[in-house]
Amino acid sequence: MFASNPYAELSASVTPLLMQSFVVLMFILVAAGTLFDVIHKGSARYFFDSFRKSKTEGRRSLEGGEMVSIAVKTAVVDVLASGEFCNQRRRIAHLLGMYGFVFHVLATVVMVFDTKAGGIWSFLWWVGALMVCGGGYWFWFFIRVDVAAEGRTPLRLMKADLFILSLLASTTMGLLWAIAGGGPGVLFALYLLATTVLFAGVPWSKFAHMFFKPAAAFEKRVAEANGGHNNLPFQTRDDPEQQKRHSMELLRDAPMDMGLGIKREAPRHY
Repeated sequence: MFASNPYAELSASVTPLLMQSFVVLMFILVAAGTLFDVIHKGSARYFFDSFRKSKTEGRRSLEGGEMVSIAVKTAVVDVLASGEFCNQRRRIAHLLGMYGFVFHVLATVVMVFDTKAGGIWSFLWWVGALMVCGGGYWFWFFIRVDVAAEGRTPLRLMKADLFILSLLASTTMGLLWAIAGGGPGVLFALYLLATTVLFAGVPWSKFAHMFFKPAAAFEKRVAEANGGHNNLPFQTRDDPEQQKRHSMELLRDAPMDMGLGIKREAPRHY
């Protein structure tokens, strides 16, 4: 099963050109949706303004080598390893979904444009889809904040759930379609529908955030390195400068261990 290319069976009923055109259309929808999201929400302007402000407020200038080091650390820790997640279960679920999605999409493109491709590409297609389903369903039923921390039913749907639900629907229908033989039919139609919603729904889902998060992580690391810290508190309370910054007179001379009783119970918030 893991060595089969489901698109090879489909090519007997659907011309490869039509399949390839659909893949190209999905890429165009992602690019157009992301561009619309950037313009509509002003994301690019926000990050440029924030980055410029953090450089202005910085206590020292960063050299070129330091900027390269920060960029590499951002790519390795924040992007490839999802280091921003403190909750390990959510981090693992996110990594499963992220790498599974990359493997699945890459293998799909290769096998659609070369229906004779198999071997490692078929393996990546199957394993990638299973990784997405494993991480996605684990997150949806057990890790989500409103389910794990607020006790709400996992069947509660919101507009913000469009991305994860369409992603799970696409990979699940794809797996069921491939297991059923890979030919045209109801499962294939549902697979196409879910995939179209996933990529066409970029302006209304969290899909585009995968392009914004690395920029935000890089800007945060730059602000920490140059001493600006986005004008947020960063010194300990026993530092005289930090005490002067505190807005409440009562807490300016507060002991360092004040309020640590909250750590007696493991946090369940994100």
